[in-house]
Amino acid sequence: MTQSLETLDELFTAFEHLREVLGDNDPVAIDAAGSRIGDAVAAIRAVGAWRSDPALIERVNAMLPLLDSARIRLNLLTDNANQKLAILAAHGSAHAPLTYGR
Repeated sequence: MTQSLETLDELFTAFEHLREVLGDNDPVAIDAAGSRIGDAVAAIRAVGAWRSDPALIERVNAMLPLLDSARIRLNLLTDNANQKLAILAAHGSAHAPLTYGR
């Protein structure tokens, strides 16, 4: 169980770090933070005990507001970037083509 708690602590820390770097507008740091979260999630899945241990389930549930906060912030930043790209594209800027098709 100690390993599971440490793994959950790493996930929590990784999400806190992601929230911090989202405000810095540094894509490399954001990508690194995302990779750190992916590694932490993989480690949690490998342990597997979080599904059956009531204390670990409670800890995961306590983390949900932080996880949801990071998700909302990512969605807002993505929407903002998409709006800026759409405005540039609508004005005929060849320097900022749409990244994704519609």
